[in-house]
Amino acid sequence: MPRSFHSLCFIASQTPEACAAREELIALYGQAPQEEADVMVALGGDGFMLQTLHSTMNSGKRVYGMNRGSIGFLMNDYRVENLPDRIDAAVENAFHPLQMKTTNADGSTSIALAINEVSLFRQSYQAAKLRVEVDGFVRLEELICDGLMVTTPAGSTAYNLSAHGPILPLDAPLLAITPVSAFRPRRWRGALLPNKVTVDLTILEPEKRPVNAVADNAEVKSVLSVRIAQTEDTTARILSDPDRSWSDRILAEQFSD
Repeated sequence: MPRSFHSLCFIASQTPEACAAREELIALYGQAPQEEADVMVALGGDGFMLQTLHSTMNSGKRVYGMNRGSIGFLMNDYRVENLPDRIDAAVENAFHPLQMKTTNADGSTSIALAINEVSLFRQSYQAAKLRVEVDGFVRLEELICDGLMVTTPAGSTAYNLSAHGPILPLDAPLLAITPVSAFRPRRWRGALLPNKVTVDLTILEPEKRPVNAVADNAEVKSVLSVRIAQTEDTTARILSDPDRSWSDRILAEQFSD
């Protein structure tokens, strides 16, 4: 069976382990220029994988990661042998990231994309005070909390899970909205939303209670409002070994200790 790719480009984070792995793999399999390769092999941890997915969105390039970091939830196991065969057998997942649009206290606006989640965080000792709208309908007139996030299924096992949010199957057409240390309403623990909705978050009392917004690793300080919606025209493509697919990893998290 002919291979589904022709050239590989190896990229690595700045850690010594990742850099050494890159040199070893280049010596074995060669190195295509990044603009000509049809598969990027990312060596590092989950943060580096997210950076790589952001940089390759809509390029048509697929990303195959191998763990040379710590947790490596987004990565495949690191093995040197038979790498072309592993990549050829890999399962492809395509993701449409969230788009975060903000209006800011200095009069500017910004746009950023999130594969995992969009998060709002209080900027000072004062709790954040937010209004939450879904498709133009006010669902929470006032939420007092340390923060709030809207997460994708791919990101549901990341910070969302640490904040006691739900784990979403990878193919679920859902988003999770999860508070961080909600104070009022004290018993509100979040909601599951269809992934076609638009979520508008308005910061109440922004001068007294300033808030920052974060889309994956892109942070905007002192926002006044945030609009979050899933994109339809932007795609990130990731490859996973068939015996350790992303769907299997997310399912396993629901039964882990």
